[in-house]
Amino acid sequence: MKSSRSLILFSVLFITAIMVAPPLQNYFVQRAQISALEGEVSQAQRDLEEAKAQLQRWQDPEYIKSQARDRLRFVMPGEKQYIVLGIMANENNVNLTAGEVARDFPIGIPWYSRLLSSITSVERSS
Repeated sequence: MKSSRSLILFSVLFITAIMVAPPLQNYFVQRAQISALEGEVSQAQRDLEEAKAQLQRWQDPEYIKSQARDRLRFVMPGEKQYIVLGIMANENNVNLTAGEVARDFPIGIPWYSRLLSSITSVERSS
């Protein structure tokens, strides 16, 4: 008698587990999908806020002028712009080599002499 009750109880629990398992699995899969989508939405909102801030910056005429100066090397009327050709300082690169233009200039002379020879060289090639 005791074994038949145990068998019936085990059968009921087994059938209940089989019936509950698929919906429970779907629940956890959907919760994971919802979490992933919430992360994407929050990232999209951060990107939107950054785009709005950038659009707001581009509405400012002073910002536009500074970007034109930095990116396009524009100057205001009456200003003179000097561009120094040479090596850009790189913190990660300890062994700096001369740039393509600087290789043609004499080495071992003071920096100001090299600067003057670079200006003379550019004027000749123009």
